Amino acid sequence: MKNRFVLSGAKRLALIGLLSALLEGGKLALCTIPNVEIVSMLCALYGYVFGLYGVVSVIIFVGAEVLIWGMGTWVLSYLLYFPLLCFVFMGLARTKNKNRFLFTGIAVCMTVLFGVLTSMVDVGLFSSEKIDFWKRFSIVYVRGITFYVIQTVCNLILFLFAFLPLERILTKLKRKYFST
Repeated sequence: MKNRFVLSGAKRLALIGLLSALLEGGKLALCTIPNVEIVSMLCALYGYVFGLYGVVSVIIFVGAEVLIWGMGTWVLSYLLYFPLLCFVFMGLARTKNKNRFLFTGIAVCMTVLFGVLTSMVDVGLFSSEKIDFWKRFSIVYVRGITFYVIQTVCNLILFLFAFLPLERILTKLKRKYFST
């Protein structure tokens, strides 16, 4: 009985490590194409299929990103956004809803939120009291609008066509290898 508990713990640790590595590998595989990314969809999938293990893997992913790229304002944005994305899709999993348009709509809204969040963090961390926050925010946001649009369209396409097939695959793998 004791070995089964240790094995279960080892499986959980392996799962978190695997999920974190897939996030990092997916990000690095697409890093040469500006704002075309798979991290948002993986985070949503992890929250939907693996629950809190997905959240832990996302936090480890952000830690790995800091080790690779160093500190920046993006770290705060990542620590806020990606776990939130996991939690939102964890909530959707509890409803047992499989509507691709709902998933896509939420993903698009969350991606737009990411653009707003990153701009707010950049402005909030670097503006002085003498500068109007909203004026500076609008300048920073408009400056990055091309990138935000690309990222939003990318996530729209990914969630519309790939989320449910990948969710089915991950659910099968979870049942096969990580069921208790």
